[in-house]
Amino acid sequence: MQENAVSENPEVQRQFAVQRIYVKDISFESPNSPNIFKENWTPQINVGLGTEVSDIGNGAKELALKVTVDAKHEGKSVFLVEVVQAGIFTVAGFTDEEVDAVMNIGAANVVFPYARETISDLITRGSFPQFVLQPVNFEALYAQQRQQRAGAAANPDSNTH
Repeated sequence: MQENAVSENPEVQRQFAVQRIYVKDISFESPNSPNIFKENWTPQINVGLGTEVSDIGNGAKELALKVTVDAKHEGKSVFLVEVVQAGIFTVAGFTDEEVDAVMNIGAANVVFPYARETISDLITRGSFPQFVLQPVNFEALYAQQRQQRAGAAANPDSNTH
């Protein structure tokens, strides 16, 4: 009786290793420059982020972390930054559910500091004050996403009423 082949098979060892970290997509827009620099402004900043995991074969997975920072002042765009920071990771010896968690929590925590640095650098190079993204609790985000998926699966026709 083989309940969990991963943990009972001593030849299969858990492995989570970084192969490569890279910028997959990058964009900086400041459509109201240079006039925006003349104003005394206090921007309203919205930050959005999301993850996408892809299987790229040979035990490797890619995590793409998309971070968007949108700054507006009185309805005008101050700047918009979009960065997709990605990493390729070797993942072995985990169940499918564990791989999902390892990538969306562990890999996201590895990739996030690179995205934070890239975003801060882009904003500063656009002649704006330094912007530092606050730490993100990817474990809590993952739990929230799982809860939402479970709720959606339990109520597939909830949007029809």
